[in-house]
Amino acid sequence: MAGVPVTAEVLAVVVALVDGRPCVLTFGEPPRLPSGPLLPSHRSLQQATRAWVEEQTGRHLGYLEQLYTFADVDRTATGREISVSYLGLTTAGEPGIGGWTDWYDLFGWEDRRGGTEAVDQLAPALHQWADSSQPRSAERQQRVAITFGLDGRPWRPELVLQRYELLFEAGLVPESPPDRGQSGAAGAPGARMLGDHRRVLATGLARLRAKIGYRPVVFELMPPEFTLRQLQACVEALAGQQVHTQNFRRVIEQQELVEETGGQLSETGGRPARLYRFRRQVLAERSVAGTKLPTTRAR
Repeated sequence: MAGVPVTAEVLAVVVALVDGRPCVLTFGEPPRLPSGPLLPSHRSLQQATRAWVEEQTGRHLGYLEQLYTFADVDRTATGREISVSYLGLTTAGEPGIGGWTDWYDLFGWEDRRGGTEAVDQLAPALHQWADSSQPRSAERQQRVAITFGLDGRPWRPELVLQRYELLFEAGLVPESPPDRGQSGAAGAPGARMLGDHRRVLATGLARLRAKIGYRPVVFELMPPEFTLRQLQACVEALAGQQVHTQNFRRVIEQQELVEETGGQLSETGGRPARLYRFRRQVLAERSVAGTKLPTTRAR
């Protein structure tokens, strides 16, 4: 690797809730995530990320946290590119450049709100891939079952990255090497992204899904005032699964995360719903709080 140029960039997974859909900011074709080189004028990696996102999209990021550093030697065809990735949350609005992409258009198997058909369709190809490796087929079958919630195993929403990487190994995503493709096997839904950007995105979605279990970051995606039904729909959209309404509201009340504004919203087909806002002082009152996901509805 001597003499190979090394460059550094910041890469952002920018998430917003757009018309009730969890979306990420992407550019171009194939889709890519917002990014930019680390410049001498940037005083920190976080400042560089905010600067590039705002310059490229006009969007101001509220919540921002570092995800992971991607530095594999084969990430790019020329040189060695080190990408420091960040997860940023914002509210819906038209970006200056690019557009919002529903993350379930890229990871269709992660949305279980309408059923498990996407995973059910992938299961035969996953089992075929596992059986193709001897004497490791039993080990692979167990990995498939745990990762995708098959054979009686529970579905774990936060295993987004592990599921994508398994599909990559099994030759079922467009980014998989050609020699890993399975003859006659149906591929996983979702378009190819630039380079390893879909892997970076999977890392961000996994982090966000895990985060909403113990930190109230979901409120960064909500408008200033909202109904409890809108808040529950946001959590369900992020998690890709439904939650019990009564359990959800009990958790919200017990943690004192919201307070009434005194306003109401007229919703179709029912009486006006009360409007709430996030109690930001809860962050000072408790160092750890969250919108924990209650038990999902049985299917």
